[in-house]
Amino acid sequence: MLTGKTKHSVRNAKIAYASDPVICPARAYLTYRARLVDEHGSQWADPTTPAFVGIDQWGHITGGMGPDSVTRAIKRISTRAGVPIAWTGHSLRIGMATAGRKKNKDSIVLADQGGWARHSRSMLGYMQLEDGWENGASVGLA
Repeated sequence: MLTGKTKHSVRNAKIAYASDPVICPARAYLTYRARLVDEHGSQWADPTTPAFVGIDQWGHITGGMGPDSVTRAIKRISTRAGVPIAWTGHSLRIGMATAGRKKNKDSIVLADQGGWARHSRSMLGYMQLEDGWENGASVGLA
């Protein structure tokens, strides 16, 4: 499925169920897709249709959301939620790469799921250090 702007974006990402159903992204997505089918027709059950769709002020689907649409939606949602940082579409990739690095996930698995080329140098730029104390270069050396 094409999910981005490069050949590495064509992937079949595996999203695990969270232990807490209230904050589980997989369950939320399945609920969203079921409602989309209920309200807008069975064609939206087809896995080749866009994962997320634009909906106008009258409730009509306007097509698949593009990268700019996702960024605008994230900014609106984070502003409404009172998140005190400036979120962008890349915030989601940064969060996944950073959390994956922190949990010692294999870099090839991170690259495949995040849409980077395997052994990508640019992927390293997405991996942020939380504070440098927990996993700093000198931690555990002495």
